[in-house]
Amino acid sequence: MPLSRRSFLAGSGPIIVSSALVHRLAWGANDRLQVGCIGIGGKGASDVADVAGAGAAIVALCDVDESRRGKKGKGAQDVHPGAAFYKDFRVMLEKEGRNIDAVTVSTPDHVHAVASIAAMKLGKHVYCQKPLAHSIGEARRMAEVAAHMKVATQMGNQAHAGEPIRRAVEWVRAGLIGKVREVHAWTNRPIWPQGMTARPAAEPVPAGLDWDLWLGPAPERPYSSAYCPFKWRGWWDFGTGALGDMGCHIMDMPFWALDLKHPLSVEADAEGNTPESGPKASTVTYRFPAGTYCETLTYVWYDGNRMPPADVIDGAGLPEKEVAKKFDLVMIGEKGKFFFQRGNTNWATSPRELLEEFKAPSPTIPRVQNEDVEWVQACKGGPAALSNFSLAGPFTEQILLGNLAVRLGRKIEWDGVNLKATNAPEADALIRRAYRKGWELA
Repeated sequence: MPLSRRSFLAGSGPIIVSSALVHRLAWGANDRLQVGCIGIGGKGASDVADVAGAGAAIVALCDVDESRRGKKGKGAQDVHPGAAFYKDFRVMLEKEGRNIDAVTVSTPDHVHAVASIAAMKLGKHVYCQKPLAHSIGEARRMAEVAAHMKVATQMGNQAHAGEPIRRAVEWVRAGLIGKVREVHAWTNRPIWPQGMTARPAAEPVPAGLDWDLWLGPAPERPYSSAYCPFKWRGWWDFGTGALGDMGCHIMDMPFWALDLKHPLSVEADAEGNTPESGPKASTVTYRFPAGTYCETLTYVWYDGNRMPPADVIDGAGLPEKEVAKKFDLVMIGEKGKFFFQRGNTNWATSPRELLEEFKAPSPTIPRVQNEDVEWVQACKGGPAALSNFSLAGPFTEQILLGNLAVRLGRKIEWDGVNLKATNAPEADALIRRAYRKGWELA
């Protein structure tokens, strides 16, 4: 008997059987991780390819748009013809529960938590794209479930596994610029529409797309090409704007290097934010307490082609436009400035001698081939992937806290332990969002 949405997400029903819940206890040298992929278009297509390239066997594919299945020989099922195809991830988990060890989740943001938690509650390892969740409460819950179920997890902020970030974390902690007091990070995004004041007119649903399944836990509304594909990022019901899209990449290294926990407060200056849509541009300012590697810290995020003031980026030896292209961020510490880029090690300091004369410490963070190999090996009993949900969950909470300040239009005093905006009780409805009936978070 097919499961209802409610019974599945509540963790009851005939799918909950021992063979689906038990981790594989022993792995032979030639055993392949059996993976089901949820969301196989866009970034999902590359996630399917990358996990397969890391040695996993793709045994099931799921997408609400049947056209993603195969197109002119380039679709996921064209490449993996033996993989079963499903439109509904709940049906995939019900029917393939005994056949898969792990899942990838590469859906729009609003489905990340419901899909990931459903899989983890069946004992499946999970790789989930960034941002880990659509709301702060979801990020907390995902980390809790992952810890309880003892599954191997990884968030898809790929550079976290790369040499540049891991080396920079070691160098910052070794005192490259001394204790850090400011971080400024930027992006040119959004590169999709934002600042919309009203919902678009209804359009016919494209052939092959199950719009009801695409909506999933989000409030019901008619289909429009203004949402799907890709442009969902700019709508609050589905996406998390430029900060959610890129913050988990660009803001990652300082969060890790400085061992940042809960901020004391966050406030935002946003242009074009509306109840429906994220802003056209924003500046978000977090303030963190002092720690081992930082003084009382100000961490500022800029999007929509905004940049820090000239005196902040002075010292890179480049015009502002070149600084914006060459680097992701600048850290300011006791000794000077560190201009960082996550994609390479062509960094700069001001004064230059800080980098030229720095005695690099011996590596202490494991180096890996890439994030997919790191996760696949973790699923097979190896060391935990370093962007696992115990790190990615709290990190995503802080990223999405910036959106809370944007949406409320006021400074937020933050109690991170209890997920409370102590000066803004109206924030509760955004911290833990509502779900469409039948899609409640387990």
